[in-house]
Amino acid sequence: MQNVWVFYIVNAIDFALALVAAGLAVWAFVDCLTKAPAQFQRAFKRTKGFWLALTGGAAVFSALGLLGGGSLLIALIVATVAGVYLADVRPAVGLEPKGPSSW
Repeated sequence: MQNVWVFYIVNAIDFALALVAAGLAVWAFVDCLTKAPAQFQRAFKRTKGFWLALTGGAAVFSALGLLGGGSLLIALIVATVAGVYLADVRPAVGLEPKGPSSW
């Protein structure tokens, strides 16, 4: 019973990590909303609908995880989905113009 404060610290760290993962998921979802569907095709990535579903689902699950106290497993899954979008898809899609292409 002496080290009860350790559990509070661990829970606070889990909640902070879940909060960061939720922020990444919302950022990825909003960024995906701003891109045109043709940009995904020209960058040879999955469709915009696919990435909207993945990042939107990650944002919803992260919100549910935060309501439940910040599950570390959910935070890791959410951070992985958002990280893949932000590190791989976003740079490739961002290089493509929004308008119709000539090819």
